[in-house]
This record gives sequence, structure tokens and C-alpha cells, in this order.
Amino acid sequence: MRLGARTKLHSSVVIEQTTMGEDNEVWPGAIIGVAPQDLRYNGENSSVVIGRGNVIREYVTIHRAVNEGSVTQIGNDNLIMAYAHVAHNCLLGNQIVISNTVGLCGHVEIEDQAVLGGMCGIHQFVRIGRLAMIGGMAKVTQDVPPFGMVDGLPARLFGMNIRGMQRRGISKESRQALKHCYRMILRSGLNLGQALEAIRRTVEPCAETNHLLSFFESPSRMGFCVRGSDSRRNTNQPVEEVELAGC
Repeated sequence: MRLGARTKLHSSVVIEQTTMGEDNEVWPGAIIGVAPQDLRYNGENSSVVIGRGNVIREYVTIHRAVNEGSVTQIGNDNLIMAYAHVAHNCLLGNQIVISNTVGLCGHVEIEDQAVLGGMCGIHQFVRIGRLAMIGGMAKVTQDVPPFGMVDGLPARLFGMNIRGMQRRGISKESRQALKHCYRMILRSGLNLGQALEAIRRTVEPCAETNHLLSFFESPSRMGFCVRGSDSRRNTNQPVEEVELAGC
């Protein structure tokens, strides 16, 4: 175990095989770096790597990775609230908020500045994009695109995280471009692959729209949390119109 400068551990904390940077605070009862809850695990030398400035509240559990030399990784300036669980091989970025009793299954990836509502569950291998917002108690079984809002059982995309983008300083021009992208995805009647092609043809690119397209173009094991019959890029089924919140 290695702890960076000014990292504070409260009482009854358990830490094993973990490297932690500066200025973290770990509250009572948190358990970090213990063996993963995976039947494949047979004592391999794995670890947890945590950056700087994180707040890990009471009774959070963060398990080390399964395979030899692999890591469960958490970036910088994240808030992980009480009783949340981060399973083996998860990769978390920066400035993420994980609310009380959230459960992340193994191999989940979360990009910067996402917000996960209380008691939501994230299926293994799911990716959650930058500045996405997950509703409380949502059941997330597919990838959530950047800047989107999802909710439900199972969770479905219903709009954009407009407030979150404003708070993070994303320009009005970029927000308008993203609105056009989301209208194409949710309301055009095109399947997902067709909608992405239409976005490339009609939307003036910016950093945020490029990131959105890159997310959809990256390999996905679970498909996308867009619409029930249109969650995978190879679908050719038409989709029903969905009301777009925030646009």
C-alpha cells in the first residue's frame, strides 16, 4: 500500500494492494483493494490505483482487478458516496459523482464528469460517457453516450444533460451542435447507424460532437442505451419518435 501526501484515512478503513495519490479522504468503514468477487480469481497479483483529491465515503467497497498485473483504476477529484461498490477492473475517470449505494459490476468504464444517481446498477462491461447523467435506481445494461440522460428499468436515453454542460462551461455553440446530434439519434426515424452518418454530413464538428461520434464508433460489448430495437449499430429497424428532454 502506498499513500500520497495529505491523504486522510478515518477509522476502521481496510486497504490492501492499493496505490493512492495526494489529498484523498477515505471515511470510516471503507474497504479498498481486497480480493475481487469473481470465481476466476485465484490469488493473482493485481491492484487498485487511485489518483488525487478523491472523497470515498462510509462503507464504500473498491475491489482489485482479477488478472495478473491488471488494475481497478480511479482518477482524480471523484466523489464516491456511502455504500457504493466499485467492482474489479473498473476504470473511472475524473470529477465523477457516484451516489449512495450505486453498484458497478466488473469492467465498467466511466468517463469524466458523469453523475450516477442513488441505487442505480451498472451491468458489467458497460461504458458511461462524459457528463452523462444516470437516474436514481436505473438499471443500466448498455453503454450510455456522452452528455446524455438515461433512466428506467431498463434504462433508456431520453435527453441531454443540459444543466451539467452549462455548469462545466461547454459553449452555447457546442450545446446547440449536440442538440442537433441528439435530435438525429432520438427523433429522426433513422436507425442509429444512419443517424450517425447524417450527423457527420450535417453538423459542424466541434470537440464535443467529435467525442460523441468517437464514443459510438468505439467497440461496444453491450450495445447502446438508446432505444430498445435500435441499440446496436447494425440494426436496420425503424424507430419510434421519442420526446427529447432539454431540447
